[in-house]
Amino acid sequence: MTGDRIAAPGTAEQVWTPWLTAQDWPAWVPDPSWTRVAVCAAHPDDEVLGAGGVLALLAGAGVPVHLVAATDGEGSHPGSVALPAAELAAARVAETVAALAELGVPARVTRLRLPDSGLAGCEGELTERLAAAVAGCDAVLAPWTGDAHPDHEAVGRAAVAAGAAAGVPVWQYPVWAWHWATPEDPRVPWHTAHRVDLPPAVRAAKRAAVARFVTQVQPLGPAPADRAVLPAGVLAHFDRDLEVLFR
Repeated sequence: MTGDRIAAPGTAEQVWTPWLTAQDWPAWVPDPSWTRVAVCAAHPDDEVLGAGGVLALLAGAGVPVHLVAATDGEGSHPGSVALPAAELAAARVAETVAALAELGVPARVTRLRLPDSGLAGCEGELTERLAAAVAGCDAVLAPWTGDAHPDHEAVGRAAVAAGAAAGVPVWQYPVWAWHWATPEDPRVPWHTAHRVDLPPAVRAAKRAAVARFVTQVQPLGPAPADRAVLPAGVLAHFDRDLEVLFR
């Protein structure tokens, strides 16, 4: 089961660091001819965790960004009574606004408000709505289709389909793969990987942006159901001087 990979103990960042440093992947840089890029996310924070540096680089290059958020993230803490789902969703939306500001990204945002943890069940609708959102874009960013979170994978598949229909290239960003995968893991398409080098200022901006997702990086309350979704060991994967995109 994909969820089992996320729930299981993960790969420490200390294991990734030397391996990533040794990889001679082609570099990804924004194309100066781009006039608009769509970034698709299953939940608030996915786009910042997986591609926050990319978004900052796009903004720095003057490329407008259109964020298409499939859900408002109301399902991140099932069983919690500390924060009702509607209030959690509102908090996560506000956190996204604050995070994008930290990155210097004045993004246009479209919120589809589809059900958190239920995107695979409405993938047809999701694909149609992403197709409308990516029309006229020069490139699309989306979660990797093999990330092991069903919502991430559904958005990835829908974005790939929408991009193919529109003739727009889709760059996929991993999120949970850094937790469950290992260097040279055959389940990961390393042969398509591109590295995105993050200057110190961009890395610092991403760190500040990630910290804005308080509902995810800190417990909502004392109960087990209120625990942080992104503990320190997971957050370490997103405090690097590089990001990775699959093409």
